[in-house]
Amino acid sequence: MSAREIIDGVRSGALGYEDALDALTGAPAAETDAALSAALSGEFERLFGNGWQPAELHRAVARRGNPIQGRLVADAARDYLRGRDPVDERWRDQADALRTPEGRKPDRIAVLDASLDLLAELRRMPRIEILIPPPGTPLTTVPHHGDQRILDRVRALLAKAESTEFPAEAETYSAKAQELITRYRIEEVTVAAVDVVPFARRIGVDHPYESEKAGLLDAVARANTCRTVWSQDLGFSTVFGFDTDIDAVELLYTSLLVQANRAMVRDEKNVRKARLKAFRRSFLVSYGIRIGERMRQTVERELTGHDDLLPVLRNREVKVHEAMDRVFPRTVRVRGSRVDSLEGWESGRAAADEAELR
Repeated sequence: MSAREIIDGVRSGALGYEDALDALTGAPAAETDAALSAALSGEFERLFGNGWQPAELHRAVARRGNPIQGRLVADAARDYLRGRDPVDERWRDQADALRTPEGRKPDRIAVLDASLDLLAELRRMPRIEILIPPPGTPLTTVPHHGDQRILDRVRALLAKAESTEFPAEAETYSAKAQELITRYRIEEVTVAAVDVVPFARRIGVDHPYESEKAGLLDAVARANTCRTVWSQDLGFSTVFGFDTDIDAVELLYTSLLVQANRAMVRDEKNVRKARLKAFRRSFLVSYGIRIGERMRQTVERELTGHDDLLPVLRNREVKVHEAMDRVFPRTVRVRGSRVDSLEGWESGRAAADEAELR
């Protein structure tokens, strides 16, 4: 049986994984490498052409814990660029950012094992919405990102929130960041000449406690006129909104997650090991809910006196909903995470509520 027939047998289910690996190990190396490379290239071609961006696919594969597979994705993303024009710069930047780690070259059996396993995994991955045109396809509307100076100021505030050891100070910096974002949004909607439309962006949500973290992301998004759809099996949430707002959501979520983890570690020191998982889950649920409440309060306060802008903001919100419905015409509301630790709930709420918002 040739290497190609062995691989086709695995793909069709006619040949077991272990038997195929044994057979490929004994087959001629050049023939095996060519067959595996062709099969993997076909799967990468399908996925990159059907919505998967380099960073997303690399993250989905790398979270399985095999560095060889992550390197195969990084190499494939760069190979996919060759001979294709035009190329969206966002797609190119992602491919270029996937550095192949240096080190000792893995042995041949490990590479065969990883490649065969990756091939099976890639075949199970579905087509997803194209948010960035893949190389070789016409470029679409360029997103309207926020003023870089504003984003830099937000980053600076959030960096201070992450670095301080004082919870009250961290909350103040985070509140200032939300205030700055809301003021910039007010300025943006008053500039009628700016023709912007809603976009979508996928943001990775890492385990453990993925659902709870996705809840925090949703709370931040809703406070900033965005909506999210959580794809649990794929490990990311799709955030819908205007690009300036999504920029803010991504910055805030990343920073608040860092702050939440730090506060959680601080507060769990006296929690019994058997209750630790329940404590952490309840902490993150409570933290996300309270953060959402406080962000909405900040937004409402900043919008006071701007009643003339409310119809414009409402229209933007309607457009965001329409964009989400086009991509996900059918969504299912999931039941919220269980809160099994009162101590975790109270600790999470306190972590999100340790300072007055000013």
